[in-house]
Amino acid sequence: MEEGLRERKKRETRLRIADVAMGLFMIHGFDNVTVAQVARAADVSVNTVFNYFGTKEDLFADRQQEVVDLSSKVVRERRPGESIVAAFRRDFFDALETGDWRYGMGEGAEVFSRVVGESAALVARMREVEHLSATNLATIIAEETGAGPDDLTPQLVADQILSTTRLLARHAIRRKMAGEQWPEIWTDVRTQAAGAFDLLESGIGGYGRRSLAGEAGEQSEAAEDHIDGDHG
Repeated sequence: MEEGLRERKKRETRLRIADVAMGLFMIHGFDNVTVAQVARAADVSVNTVFNYFGTKEDLFADRQQEVVDLSSKVVRERRPGESIVAAFRRDFFDALETGDWRYGMGEGAEVFSRVVGESAALVARMREVEHLSATNLATIIAEETGAGPDDLTPQLVADQILSTTRLLARHAIRRKMAGEQWPEIWTDVRTQAAGAFDLLESGIGGYGRRSLAGEAGEQSEAAEDHIDGDHG
């Protein structure tokens, strides 16, 4: 259905407020900016801001749902013959090569990280986003693989993959904050990421492999043995 004029204007207003707020937060720090200042800069009332955003943290985390949904998209769109780990490996390196923000390593990532680190409220919010992402990813993995409600494997796989990508992103951001240049950092992250995904693939690489017919594959015997700890 085509978006109506009213809906489009509301979406544009929300986006403008969020963009203005983020700009102020990046310059002055989250705790040093009030909702009233955001409203003035966006040329709206404080009430209008709260009509779109329930809290000040919501202003900062305007793309939260998009972030939470990103990993699920990788699983759902994995290619025929591709496992869940392989799909994330491909997507991670694509983001790295293109400078896309989806794994937290785009342009300005170090500024974003600094602002979060300076605010206890934002640190808590980002932990919440990480939890939601892992829970959502586990749900999608369970759906794709047909795992039962008492099967912990989807959550284990989700936690391992997301912990790996977060660790790589934080490694890159720490180096950037130390004054290194992105080209040098990216070279190192490529190497570190290759090793990290090799380790993941040695353990859970066969899990959730999509069949060549396009259907979700069953968990491989090797992955079952690794996860269950039955190594003889």
